[in-house]
Amino acid sequence: MIFNKNNRAFIIAELSANHNGSKEIAIETIKAAKRAGADAIKLQTYTADTLTINCDNEYFTDILKGTIWAGRSLYDLYKEAYTPWEWHEELFRVAKEEGLMCFSTPFDKTAVDFLEQFNPPAYKIASFEIQDIPLIEYTASKGRPMIMSTGIAELEDIELAVQTCRDAGNNDITLLKCTSSYPAPIEEANLATIPDLKKRFGVKVGLSDHTLGIVSPVVAVTLGARFIEKHFILDKSIGGPDASFSLDEKEFTEMVKAVRQAEKAVGKVSYELTEKVKASRKFSRSLFVVKDIIAGEKFTEENVRSIRPGFGLHPKYLNTVLGKVAKTGLKRGIPLSWDLIK
Repeated sequence: MIFNKNNRAFIIAELSANHNGSKEIAIETIKAAKRAGADAIKLQTYTADTLTINCDNEYFTDILKGTIWAGRSLYDLYKEAYTPWEWHEELFRVAKEEGLMCFSTPFDKTAVDFLEQFNPPAYKIASFEIQDIPLIEYTASKGRPMIMSTGIAELEDIELAVQTCRDAGNNDITLLKCTSSYPAPIEEANLATIPDLKKRFGVKVGLSDHTLGIVSPVVAVTLGARFIEKHFILDKSIGGPDASFSLDEKEFTEMVKAVRQAEKAVGKVSYELTEKVKASRKFSRSLFVVKDIIAGEKFTEENVRSIRPGFGLHPKYLNTVLGKVAKTGLKRGIPLSWDLIK
């Protein structure tokens, strides 16, 4: 599958838990993502039992203190947030009908096996699973492009995850810079890491963004991000675990437009002038007669200057011209040319 068609960043709308338990909302969210300019919709494929266990001791509850999900257990959070597996067939179908790619984040081997029936164009490994080497190995072995978020990863974690993919014979790897904080403070985005990831690992790069607003995705594409992933919600008023750091249709549309404008602004390395710029060169400086000169009179700094516009000799010839004499009388305001110089 071609992700970066026309060398544009591939923009992914992350559905996550933003269906709020309603398949109808999930379907309408996919359609809204298409209207907003997304290239793909991404699901998450897990159940509470494939992610954790139903346990209320401090290990499974205190971990959420200080987050937007404080006061809950991991099991209850994932039970609310998961996308029912029986929805997947219809969600993949709707996405295809809308002209969107659809793929998912599997969280265990059973999810990978389940998703294979839909022939997904890629698999996404979530930030918190980048240390799950057996999962990465199994997922990579399917031979589909691997997109991995680095939100909680130290350098050695990323090195191991990338090498695991390569050892499985899979070299189609994309690393997404990510800050696993919800929402993430923009000063912790550290987007300068994006080109370093590309250089260090020789992979495609992008951004999985949890900051508020659209600044980070726009900056990311100027730093070489070829993938942008952002949580997408139909309407923030429906609430849900991820609503506070998701973009609605209007915001997502603005992000897509801003990203596309940023891509145009980045352009390519070029020192050639466009026709419009060439036309503007007439406003540059050149050598002009600035005081009436009689035939045989010497050119001096008083009667010749480098001024705008650009119809005379190049300013670099000023010192060559000074001291030479005029072939004929010259009026103030005449552009200087070689045929006027003796």
